[in-house]
Amino acid sequence: MEFVSPVYHVQAIPVEKIEPNNYNPNAVAPPELRLLYDSIREDGYTMPIVCYYDRERDRYIIVDGFHRYRIMLDYPDIYKREKGKLPVSVIDKPIDFRMASTIRHNRARGSHDVDLMSNIIKELHELGRSDAWIAKHLGMDKDEILRLKQITGLAALFRDVEFGEAWRAVEDDLQDAGK
Repeated sequence: MEFVSPVYHVQAIPVEKIEPNNYNPNAVAPPELRLLYDSIREDGYTMPIVCYYDRERDRYIIVDGFHRYRIMLDYPDIYKREKGKLPVSVIDKPIDFRMASTIRHNRARGSHDVDLMSNIIKELHELGRSDAWIAKHLGMDKDEILRLKQITGLAALFRDVEFGEAWRAVEDDLQDAGK
């Protein structure tokens, strides 16, 4: 029999029939969870969650996608828009293989290359996007944006930045004091 990837059979499953597994070690910090919400709000669910179907209990056990599932539960606007259903891709594997799948999914997500992120910040700046826009749409704080701008080394990225006077020379302080 020819193997067919589960993603070709995505199903819309009522969120009430889905439950988390009891072994996922993955955690997401609040800023990234908020960014996930923003992503789902703006783009919709673009990836199904992965589940195992427990026939005896008529429940779908999450293998990957717990945080996408949480977004539906925690945000009524998403629940309403999606009519309480999540896109689910089902795998049929014993528990040990599901555990391995969970870890593979978690670890395969990778991380962002700092130089590439710096270039994205530079390009967005050149397209006229403000730091506030970048912060909102990329889920970054001002300090992270500043660090990424510094990596590119382009003075143009700092033209709208107000600098404090902490760098003033000691001689300036002495002149101000009348000495």
